[in-house]
Amino acid sequence: MESLDFLGAGDFIDSDSPRVIAFARAATAGATGELDKVLRLYHAVRDGIVYDPYVDSAAPESYRASSVLATGRAFCIGKAALLAATVRVVGVPARIGYADVRNHLTSQRLYELMRTDVFIWHSYADLYVLGRWVKATPAFNKALCERVGLKPLEFDGRSDSLFQPVDPAGRRHMEYLRDRGTFADVPFATIVADFHTAYPALTRGKILASDFSAEAVAPTDEK
Repeated sequence: MESLDFLGAGDFIDSDSPRVIAFARAATAGATGELDKVLRLYHAVRDGIVYDPYVDSAAPESYRASSVLATGRAFCIGKAALLAATVRVVGVPARIGYADVRNHLTSQRLYELMRTDVFIWHSYADLYVLGRWVKATPAFNKALCERVGLKPLEFDGRSDSLFQPVDPAGRRHMEYLRDRGTFADVPFATIVADFHTAYPALTRGKILASDFSAEAVAPTDEK
């Protein structure tokens, strides 16, 4: 069965890490059944790890599940890797997927650093729940969403959880541009090489620390 290839630990989806195992077991304590466990893990990762696009995008630690847990903050790739790792801990097959997206509501500072609102290698977890693969996107934590006027992205374990095309005010939000497929582990070298090419100002040196939740106030006009 194809799904059995996605239960073991990887270098970045390190589901054998004691830290990851402890987190998964704590989040699913008292859960009843596979679906309940997966939903608890989704919310634990979505809201327990702060979304931070200013983590070092050239460092392996920014992509590894156990390291994300240690720091408590990550961008979408690290958070998706953590969700996949914790789901594997509880015996549910998981892989990691990628797409290029245009975020029409990105912050002004991040837009200026990236020189674009297109985010390549945006990541989600692809989980084998109740006999089928479903996409789960735990990137934006609830507190961040509430600050910028977005509805936190939910996941029911039965249908794909992908970012909304418009926000509650009717402004354009996330546009999916290209599907890059799914992987058993994070293709770190390829992602970093592409980031260096696409976002030289963001990756050529350390970015000054910033509170993304404070700067990420949704604009009223499109760029």
